[in-house]
Amino acid sequence: MDDDKPILEQTADAISSAADATKEAVKTVVKKVRKAARRAAKKVMPKKAKKAKKAKKAKKTARKSTAKKTARKAGKKAKKVAKKVAKKAVKKVARKKKKAGKSKR
Repeated sequence: MDDDKPILEQTADAISSAADATKEAVKTVVKKVRKAARRAAKKVMPKKAKKAKKAKKAKKTARKSTAKKTARKAGKKAKKVAKKVAKKAVKKVARKKKKAGKSKR
């Protein structure tokens, strides 16, 4: 972290970078869940046409709900991680300032 930047600016940068990282993590989680749902659906596909249509609709809604749930869970987890990162960043900055002040004495 720079000593030239004010503490608020440093913490804002840390929080924004943490938010970006968590957003990327959520995206990858959602992709993996969708892929897994597709694989599972392929294995369980019924052979009759009528059943296939019903299964397709059910699968679609189930996949959406599971994807939403996992995305929501990942979002919550991401928020927690972002909070932790922000707190740690603020503490680090304060510690560095304290050490810098002590070394000047």
